[in-house]
Amino acid sequence: MGGFFGVASKEDCVFDLFFGTDYHSHLGTRRAGMAVYGEKGFEKAIHKIENAPFRTKFEKEANSMKGYYGIGCISDYEAQPILVRSHHGSFAITTIGKINNADEIIQMILENKTHFFEMSNGEINATELVAAIINQKENFIDGIRYAQEIIEGSMSMLILTPKGIYCARDKYGRTPIVIGKKEGAFCAAFESFSYLNLGYTAERELGPGEVVVMTADGIKTLIAPGDKMKICTFLWIYYGYPSSTYEGVSVEEMRYRCGELLAKRDHVKPDIVAGVPDSGTAHAIGYANASGVPFSRPFIKYTPTWPRSFMPTMQSKRDLIAKMKLLPVEQLIKGKKLLLIDDSIVRGTQLRETTEFLYESGAKEVHIRPACPPLIFGCKYLNFSRSKSEMELITRVVINELENGEVTDEVLREYADYNSEKYERMVEKIGEKLNFTSLRFHRLDDMIEAVGIDPDKLCTYCWSGKE
Repeated sequence: MGGFFGVASKEDCVFDLFFGTDYHSHLGTRRAGMAVYGEKGFEKAIHKIENAPFRTKFEKEANSMKGYYGIGCISDYEAQPILVRSHHGSFAITTIGKINNADEIIQMILENKTHFFEMSNGEINATELVAAIINQKENFIDGIRYAQEIIEGSMSMLILTPKGIYCARDKYGRTPIVIGKKEGAFCAAFESFSYLNLGYTAERELGPGEVVVMTADGIKTLIAPGDKMKICTFLWIYYGYPSSTYEGVSVEEMRYRCGELLAKRDHVKPDIVAGVPDSGTAHAIGYANASGVPFSRPFIKYTPTWPRSFMPTMQSKRDLIAKMKLLPVEQLIKGKKLLLIDDSIVRGTQLRETTEFLYESGAKEVHIRPACPPLIFGCKYLNFSRSKSEMELITRVVINELENGEVTDEVLREYADYNSEKYERMVEKIGEKLNFTSLRFHRLDDMIEAVGIDPDKLCTYCWSGKE
């Protein structure tokens, strides 16, 4: 995943850019960058943030860079923003999205006898590819429109030029871009809370496919928004920060509603309800409020020296670090029946280990209630995970076992149907594998109800397999 922030100001923008970008640190763990344009022209810096947070890595640039326009990003993948010189002039670009047909587009562009820099993993930087697509056309507007048309997946972007910042939300609005405003400045962000402490107020959200140009004097629409939206529902469930709002719906409030609807369909009688910190906490509060079962914190995340940014790329090490960050409070665990809510179950490794240390700390029962349905289909539209295969999902492991390897899309959709016998068998098998006392997932219809906007505007592909 990733997040970005852009500023156009009549004064120096670097202070706002630095902190606005930093407020997106929960969305990425590998690389970050800032680019500005001012009296000295373009300046750019990119650093790895795997072993230190954004603020530490960019402290020098925060005090040395100067400019009126700037863009910054946090990324789980390629290094960005990148600085490009083309027939459009020089510009910097940062992107969020996924290009499923990258090889096809690369071959098409290579026919013009150009070249790309190859990354260490043999792939082409997706942001560089987007810049190359834009450069196929005579102006930025046509280039951005062309990119949105030919990219299969999704692509939102900020493009920094000497005349302003182009902000383009992906064609179906799968990820957000929100505009903030204060005296003498405008900003564009992924997360709506990221500019509030910097003195900005919410101006508006861009619509799906909308393209604007942002200067210190205002926002001008260049391409009107489309009618069809498919915003990612997982943003509310997990990736979005609690203080964010998407399409007018608060992340924190949505999670309370999720927990409430989970409680209304449940029949177990636990002693306490707890959330796996941090993203499961609000769901658990909603459950506790609706059920009357006390909310408690039987384990605490240790954050002073274990920020999310410090996460190794190897999955085995990531699992170990995640476990080491959770500290049990044995007085709240021993002899208790616990109901635990996590945002989701992906591989199941971390939740199984969490459950095991609760048992080791004296828990009598551990009931698990994920805040979303089973993740059965890999996301086509966003880079949510470093997983290279859907077969890393615990659901797919179990389904493959139950079907003896004979798995089709039609069969998968049967398992996605919460009214089917196959669904019940899958849930029972997952609970057995992960050593839960009981397991019940959130129903898709209840989760959609918790969001509270038109279901046709939500993407739920990873749960339903339906476009």
